[in-house]
Amino acid sequence: MVSLAREVKKNGVLECWSNGRRDPTFQYSDIPVPHYSSTPLLQSSRGCSLISIRGLRKWFDSRRGRVEALRGIDLEVTEKEFCVLLGPSGCGKTTTLRCVAGLERPDAGELEIAGTVANSVARGIYVPTEKRDIGMVFQSYAIWPHMNVFNNVAFPLIKGRHRIPKDQIAEKVRAALKLVQLDGLEDRPATDLSGGQQQRVAMARAMVTEPKILLMDEPLSNLDARLREQMRVELKKITKAVGVTTLYVTHDQAEALSLGDKVCVMHDGEILQIAPPHEVYARPASLFVAQFVGEMNFVKGHVTGPSQVECPLGKLSLSVPTGISVSSPVTLAIRPEHVKVNAADGFPSGLSGNITSKNYLGDTALLEVEINGVTLLAKLAGDSELAVGQQAAVDLPAHRWHVFP
Repeated sequence: MVSLAREVKKNGVLECWSNGRRDPTFQYSDIPVPHYSSTPLLQSSRGCSLISIRGLRKWFDSRRGRVEALRGIDLEVTEKEFCVLLGPSGCGKTTTLRCVAGLERPDAGELEIAGTVANSVARGIYVPTEKRDIGMVFQSYAIWPHMNVFNNVAFPLIKGRHRIPKDQIAEKVRAALKLVQLDGLEDRPATDLSGGQQQRVAMARAMVTEPKILLMDEPLSNLDARLREQMRVELKKITKAVGVTTLYVTHDQAEALSLGDKVCVMHDGEILQIAPPHEVYARPASLFVAQFVGEMNFVKGHVTGPSQVECPLGKLSLSVPTGISVSSPVTLAIRPEHVKVNAADGFPSGLSGNITSKNYLGDTALLEVEINGVTLLAKLAGDSELAVGQQAAVDLPAHRWHVFP
């Protein structure tokens, strides 16, 4: 989708922009990304780590030379935790998942699963996929079209290292199907299932062996929007009910924020921030994270003094991060829901602007407000009576601004 807010230039310099509603396929190569010497780690009190990644590196050789897919990442996923790898295409999230699954061999670093070393390049250790206690759900579901529901789910119990006595298979399969609310459909051919039902079959098959770790690679991306929202709720219920440790890959920020106990924002083979969902959204660690997660307005400015930033909106008293000196250029960021818009003279701040567009979305309304040549996106209640062309008072709370170097 095209961004709702327009770029505004002053003397040839971009003064303000809003990421609006992003196209998830957009490449963010033009956004400055800080490089960390080591990946930030989130301390957790949940228990022991079931997935431990240290200094993991992976590269591929191409016609253009070596491509670094992973640049020394570190990650700890604790027992029963739902950890989401979030980022744009090509950031390394699926490569990370495939290394955990054993489908890719890292070129450096170590990886432990449930306290056992599964990969160590330095020590020459590699545990094959079939010997790792994992279940995996693929983006394409990968269920067998010539089998019915029962046989699809029972397959891991009949073939491979998880084989069990025949008299126990039916009970295990029915329990897995009940968990994903497909009980009673055991005899239905796979080709007669809806997309959501096929996804549930894939989940049941992944969990029928009761693995310690569940790996999921964008499992909802092929579903329509309404079904995707429903499956998010079901996924969370199922994983919590089973108590399985989950590593989940997605480029969809709504999925990441709604599902994850912990979100890892990735870019260019590195993890830029690891934190609970609310912290990633409320306190993005870098300009890229602010750009990628949620909608945001950005305004260019420069530091004029201690806790003082000048920009096209005027002089603002803001908390400036340490290390940013006077006269340094900065980027200010504020979320649309924090841009307060009211009828003219509704706020004492003195800022006023002209409403240039309004996009009604039912429960919310997105307004573009032009102030001193800067266009800001504001998110209001859907029943707002403000109209295009109307003058409006604007309030930008100081504590809602983010300042990035």
